[in-house]
Amino acid sequence: MKKKSCRTLHQQYNSLPQPKDAKKIIFNGFEGYDVYNPTAPFDYKGKTLIIGRVEKRESENSEAVFFYKQDDDSYSEYTEILRYTLQDPFISIINGIYVFGGTEIFPHPKNNSNLWWRTRFYYGKDLTNMKDLFIGPSGMKDIRLVGLKNGKIGVFSRPQGKVGGRGKIGFTIINDLSELSIDIINKAKILDQFKRFDWGGANELSILSNGNIGVLGHIARYTRGHTRHYYPITFSINPDTLKYSKMKIIAQRSNFVPGPSKRKTLSDVLFSGGLIRRQFGKATLYVGVNDVEVQSIIIDDPFIEYEK
Repeated sequence: MKKKSCRTLHQQYNSLPQPKDAKKIIFNGFEGYDVYNPTAPFDYKGKTLIIGRVEKRESENSEAVFFYKQDDDSYSEYTEILRYTLQDPFISIINGIYVFGGTEIFPHPKNNSNLWWRTRFYYGKDLTNMKDLFIGPSGMKDIRLVGLKNGKIGVFSRPQGKVGGRGKIGFTIINDLSELSIDIINKAKILDQFKRFDWGGANELSILSNGNIGVLGHIARYTRGHTRHYYPITFSINPDTLKYSKMKIIAQRSNFVPGPSKRKTLSDVLFSGGLIRRQFGKATLYVGVNDVEVQSIIIDDPFIEYEK
């Protein structure tokens, strides 16, 4: 499969009819803080919850906070569930077990003035009683898990450096959560999707009607001045054959409501938070915008073509 650059994929998307009517998601009770890079909303004990990254504008010290939807469609903190010292939260249900996590930052082992990161996981049958599950390799974000139709578990990785450059997507399969290990993740098959100076990762995973995995992720590139350009993408992968489809961009910053950014270099950043498939060929996409807020937009369901 011939790879296409982030720039080419963006040009192709930009030539298509564009979605409209994006809206900002309001979070109550955190004046002076930004809430961004969310999960998709999900049902929990009769309420609709969403998890967001909460931090001061000038800081990288974050908490993953659980919010519940109120009658006016705004969200307030669901205080029955703990806050976690994590960035960019994610959640899934695997074989009846909640698997929750995010990016944990800590001082770089060779330079305490810099930060390093890793993906931390928790698990449990109830979100009020979660236990430590696994800590991924240092320097790796965007590890994601999904329960497959045969009961096994798909694992997506995102190595960088010698193996992954600025960031590539890896995939492997385990039989049980207890098999998670740094060695397993480091040996995941690398999907050859990104051009040399582009990068990306998986953000949320769905099992499609044909058993394939629908991947909501991101692709990114730099332009002059270290300005970052992040776009939500989708593709699918067959967990049995490991064959995967072409990537496609499904949204861009101009589709959303104008607003501030954490820094000037982050003014064209969409973080793929989550996607809910709707009736009549539509889906709701939830994104973090410019590292300061959450917005949603109705788009054509990007996974339909992967089920044909």
